[in-house]
Amino acid sequence: MPDLASVFWRAHDGLPREAPGSEATTALLLGLVGELPPSPRVLDVGCGTGPSTVPLARLTGGHVTAVDLHEPFLAALVERAQAAGVADRVTPLHASMDALPLEDASVDLVWAEGSAYAVGVDTALASWRRLLAPGGAVVLTEAEWLTPDPAPGARDFWAAYPGMRTTADNVAAMQAAAWTVHATYVLPDGDWQEYYGPLAARIEQLRSEGVAPDLLASVGEEIGVRAAYGADYGYTAYVLRPRD
Repeated sequence: MPDLASVFWRAHDGLPREAPGSEATTALLLGLVGELPPSPRVLDVGCGTGPSTVPLARLTGGHVTAVDLHEPFLAALVERAQAAGVADRVTPLHASMDALPLEDASVDLVWAEGSAYAVGVDTALASWRRLLAPGGAVVLTEAEWLTPDPAPGARDFWAAYPGMRTTADNVAAMQAAAWTVHATYVLPDGDWQEYYGPLAARIEQLRSEGVAPDLLASVGEEIGVRAAYGADYGYTAYVLRPRD
């Protein structure tokens, strides 16, 4: 009998992305970063199947090291990079985001769309800081409350992420940790559809194949929560540079 974990991975296998976002948002955020060295060294942390990796390689003209713990994602990333003609500027790295086997000051841009939550944004920023070369920057997206009083249904769903904060609280924490917040950007609804549209279609496919409806309902719960409480939370992007 299938369990929830196996159904989850069947539902997510081969999806174009594993978090809200879009190529348009990636390009916008890269523009907000400002000046980078020629051919910058980019680190895409929690890269998934490469929805940010490939545009970053193309738009920066640099080299992207793409990190993830799920090896099937990295295999899909390699195929994606090959299809886009940037495989020579993308290196997959199987590693944990909080124990990256990289040298100090070896990265010009750390990129983390929808992944910092895995260790908590404070921990992530503290561990990534040493990687930045002088003048380096971090771009990340973080799940946040968009209201100080979210609905109980939204709070119940996000209870598994106790570190979730409002934008104001995150900005205060980042500034207190000696980061300069150069820009914030709330991801639009279309970026959620980029993630949830393919996931919903895959769930329906599995339903038609006879996969247990209760397990599929658990996998797709987040889609219903977003439809009901989307005004209460979102993903906010941050463009950050360390202060000396």
